[in-house]
Amino acid sequence: MNKTALITGATSGIGRATAHEFAKHGINLVLCGRRQERLDTIEKALSKQTDVHTLNFDVRDKEATQNAISSLPDAFKIIDILINNAGNAHGLDPIQTGDLDDWDAMMDINVKGLLYVSKAVIPQMTERKSGHIINIGSSAGKEVYPKGNVYCGSKHAVLAITEGMRIDLNPFGIKVTAINPGLVETEFSKVRFKGDAAADSVYKGYKALQAEDIAEVIQFAVSRPAHVNIADVLMFCTAQANSTIVNKNV
Repeated sequence: MNKTALITGATSGIGRATAHEFAKHGINLVLCGRRQERLDTIEKALSKQTDVHTLNFDVRDKEATQNAISSLPDAFKIIDILINNAGNAHGLDPIQTGDLDDWDAMMDINVKGLLYVSKAVIPQMTERKSGHIINIGSSAGKEVYPKGNVYCGSKHAVLAITEGMRIDLNPFGIKVTAINPGLVETEFSKVRFKGDAAADSVYKGYKALQAEDIAEVIQFAVSRPAHVNIADVLMFCTAQANSTIVNKNV
């Protein structure tokens, strides 16, 4: 019987690429996002390969998250793989001039949203004593860089929560993985720079990771034998040495 994966933030970037990668391997999909038209487009594309169900909600909304996941039809109710991918970065301000709305958005989506979705899915995994949770962190969860303050804080929290999950869920045989990418060429920088032209320069002069690169590693992690858990992955493109050193040929 095919496994079912629930992916948050499935309408773009790493989430969408993971949906495409999973579909190739016959994994049934519950795709979650805030943009229904994009969910519809992805569903149409992937339903030729696998069974797809979409959920339109915002992970920041605790009740909407619980209600959406509770509403899953019987064919999709058993979630074998949870990909907590929804996340964002807003602004690149030093702490003293940071925007409170930006801070709220990052903590509400990156940390609380991950917790709300996990809370809705974990009980069925503990009951069955099986499952795999993959939290998409960031190299920003491993080190702090200038003007990264709250974003780095949110991703450090993701890593700590992931490690806590792995400990607490260990008696139930549930795998817990953190995938921590560095620079990935997605809509991420457009959101962070709020549409400013500066976003275009972030990926110039070198080959950044692509969303598909992350999706392939996620697929590798979920396809390991039952006794193998890929606990923690840090991924950089070859041009990146750490959060502040990138070899750009410009």
